[in-house]
Amino acid sequence: MAKDIHSKAGSALPPYFNIDPDAAMADLDQPTDTARFAEIAEGCTRGRADLASRGLNEEGAKSLRLFSTWEITRYLIPVAQAHFRRVLKANPELPQGRSETEGGAKWFTLDEVLRLRAFFAAQGSKAKNYLPYRPEGLPAKLVAVANFKGGVGKTSTAAHLAMSAALDGYKVLVVDLDSQGSMTSIFGGKVEDEWKTAFPLLARHYGEHLRLENQRRLDRGDAPQPLDESLTAAMEMTAADVIQPTHWPNIDLIGAQLNLYWAEFQIPVWRMAARSWKLWDALTDRLEADGVLDQYDVVFIDTPPALGYLTINGLSAADILLVPMGASFLEFDSTGRFFDMLHSTFASIEEGENLAARALGRPEIGFEWDAVRAVITRYDGAQQGELAGLVQAYMGPTLSPHRQDYTALIGQAGEQVNGIYEADYRDFNRETYARGRETFDETYAAFKRLLNGVWRREELALQAERAAS
Repeated sequence: MAKDIHSKAGSALPPYFNIDPDAAMADLDQPTDTARFAEIAEGCTRGRADLASRGLNEEGAKSLRLFSTWEITRYLIPVAQAHFRRVLKANPELPQGRSETEGGAKWFTLDEVLRLRAFFAAQGSKAKNYLPYRPEGLPAKLVAVANFKGGVGKTSTAAHLAMSAALDGYKVLVVDLDSQGSMTSIFGGKVEDEWKTAFPLLARHYGEHLRLENQRRLDRGDAPQPLDESLTAAMEMTAADVIQPTHWPNIDLIGAQLNLYWAEFQIPVWRMAARSWKLWDALTDRLEADGVLDQYDVVFIDTPPALGYLTINGLSAADILLVPMGASFLEFDSTGRFFDMLHSTFASIEEGENLAARALGRPEIGFEWDAVRAVITRYDGAQQGELAGLVQAYMGPTLSPHRQDYTALIGQAGEQVNGIYEADYRDFNRETYARGRETFDETYAAFKRLLNGVWRREELALQAERAAS
């Protein structure tokens, strides 16, 4: 007897057939008006505060976990555990750590780890690099992390590189230019309004330009352009007014919040009023003028996922540009378009500026980055290996050969509103933790190789220049 192949299960229709319009209508709530957006936003604000509070201490602030002797000697200070303990015993003035149980493992704050690292650098073996490479006489390196494709791990990549550099011993500044403020949340920043963001630095740069222009106007007998209240207030501010400490002892933050987006509307108004204002130099000039580049080793700039005026400031300030991307066709396609837009944007600026420069007999400008690398993030070797190889072939050395794997550690740390390096390995086990952070250590190693190479090239050039003079 023939079997009926149209069984009940096999003949089930897809879920988009036979939808009853009356039942669908009954599922609807009332039409949404503008006020409803505020209610939704308020609900999200309460939820965000609740989730963020799970990573706060009793004082309502984020705090960085402690580091065990095992972790310090494996990841932070290259000495054997036994030698580490002997040094502490022989030097009681050094941080001794604390034990959670009688005779248990010793735990240290990162600030104590930094003090111990400095001691080993001064007193330990000269054959070991206890302190990271940092040539004297050169300013901090600015690193922009950018892509206008969302969901590629842009902010998490910037945050974890900042944390890696801090654990390595560098003094780090993080600049959040994304009005969504995700980077600010990661580092527990408190930003009431745009006056605690990078906005007043950009405003001051424009205000100083306007003052010079007004003096020229007066010299010609023309009426000056007035400085409004915002510009007048910004003229009294410096980077020190917007930089805030974080729960990391060697990471500071210029935070962001929603009002920072106002800069995207204000900057073109300023530019129209003063066409000679070089808006793309605003962030760099202010950080340099306020001594920021001498106070820090590395400055990480997290940019918005769009090529607007804030992103242009971040990109033009950068010495190193990192572009996170996924190993998929759509992300490869989007990243290619991002580089195309970078070319058209900066080529257009150069063309416009140099046309005027040539007419006036002034030096021409040209944008240049010490290094540019795309980085594959959230990588699944079992599923994306072939496509990643093709992308590598087409992008060549621009694409970093290191691919940042996606691990379970990422998800768990994200649920706790923490970075990977803020996760306590006791929440997993040592080996699971070691495997989980390995891909981030490799990501940092690839970045540090870029950083050190760029610094070394400049150091040798400076030495050659001094020798020739």
